[in-house]
Amino acid sequence: MVRFLIRVAVFVGSAALGLFLASLLIPGFHVHLAGFLVAILVFAIAQALIEWLVERIFHRSSPTVAGIAGLLSTFLALWIATLFTDGLSFDDVGAWILAAVVVWLTTALLGWLAARFLLRPRGAEQQR
Repeated sequence: MVRFLIRVAVFVGSAALGLFLASLLIPGFHVHLAGFLVAILVFAIAQALIEWLVERIFHRSSPTVAGIAGLLSTFLALWIATLFTDGLSFDDVGAWILAAVVVWLTTALLGWLAARFLLRPRGAEQQR
């Protein structure tokens, strides 16, 4: 149960950081403070559901397919978050694409770091 809660915290935290970084780096991507928390939750839920669906469809595919599917699910999750909240907005399609790449890279990197350092398999400390 603790590992699950750590995964949820890392997932939501990396989504928040990715959205914040995208708002700083991309001029046409805007995060509005009033709806930011709701946008994070909507994005995280949409991302989790889309990733689960993609994983079920492509469960035996190569890591390349998984990476592309992750990027596409980030595009969709950003679009869904803009539909249901006022916390995110895009000026144009280019900002949407760049924001998806920044958010995807951030969540992928932080997810990998969390798996590497926070979510080690039991007994991994003894093998060192």
